[in-house]
This record gives sequence, structure tokens and C-alpha cells, in this order.
Amino acid sequence: MTTPAVPEIAVEDPDQMRALGARLAPLLRAGDLIILDGPLGAGKTVFVQGLAAGLGVCSPVTSPTFVLARVHTDGRLPLVHVDAYRLGGAAEVDDLDLDADLGRSVCAVEWGSGLVEQMAAAHLRVEISRPSGDETGDVRRVRLRPAGADWAARLTALATPDRTPHPQGPAAR
Repeated sequence: MTTPAVPEIAVEDPDQMRALGARLAPLLRAGDLIILDGPLGAGKTVFVQGLAAGLGVCSPVTSPTFVLARVHTDGRLPLVHVDAYRLGGAAEVDDLDLDADLGRSVCAVEWGSGLVEQMAAAHLRVEISRPSGDETGDVRRVRLRPAGADWAARLTALATPDRTPHPQGPAAR
């Protein structure tokens, strides 16, 4: 069952989204599966850019929409970045043979809900949304939902007030 471990986090711009991904990176281990959900333009790829930077990846991280998957091997752990948007189902995900890489890498899958959960006994779901009525604004709401293993325990490091993104200034905290 998936349960929230970190309260909803307000992310006001792409730099904050990257920073959130970068702060998650030290918690990552080989075999971790991260599933990113959110509408087009929500910031899924930007979040993965932060993960990559936090892992020490130096190569550019761009959306793998048309190539389906990109592998970045120049960081602390290999990062497999997948865009499942154009995939028609679990059989097409199986064709990518992602589980062959999962044991030795971190796999971040955009649009992966309902398609990749079976790849690992545990995963972290990153849900990115815009508040109702702000479909064109910059503010995003991010929920990190752990499923299985020790994800909830690992995420406690992100739950402390000093480590979550917040607007600048003491009045906003």
C-alpha cells in the first residue's frame, strides 16, 4: 500500500523542483524505482534533472519521450530515465528490458503508473500537480509516496522543515 511520508511540498519554480530531486539523490540506492506522475509540463523531467545532478551525472538530462529511455552512467549510480507516455501497456515496458538494469541502477519512469510497479518490490511515487485554478501557473505540489521496503524511513530526512523547499523569507516558513 502506498502512504504519504512527506507532506505536500510547494515548489514554486524549476530551480526548486531540481533542488528537491537533488536532495532525494543521496537517499537513492541501486535497485530503486521512482515513478513520476503529473500532467504534461508538471516538472517530471526537471525533477529527474535534479536527481541526476544529485547523483553526480554530468551528461545532459532531457526528456526521453521519443527515445523512450536514456541511460546516464557518469554518476554515483547509473540512472535509467524512461518516458512511458507513448507505451501502450506493460508488454511494451517489458520489451524495454528495464528490469535487467534495475538491480544496479536507479530507474526513474515518467508516466509509469500502472505499468512499472511490478518491476520492483518497492518504489517511490512522485506525484506532481498544480493547485486547482492554477493550471498555467508555476506553483507545483509534490507528494512523495513510498510503497514497500524502507522508503518511508529514508524519506524522513526530507520531512524536516529545514530540508523542504519553501519560498524565501522567514514569513513564508
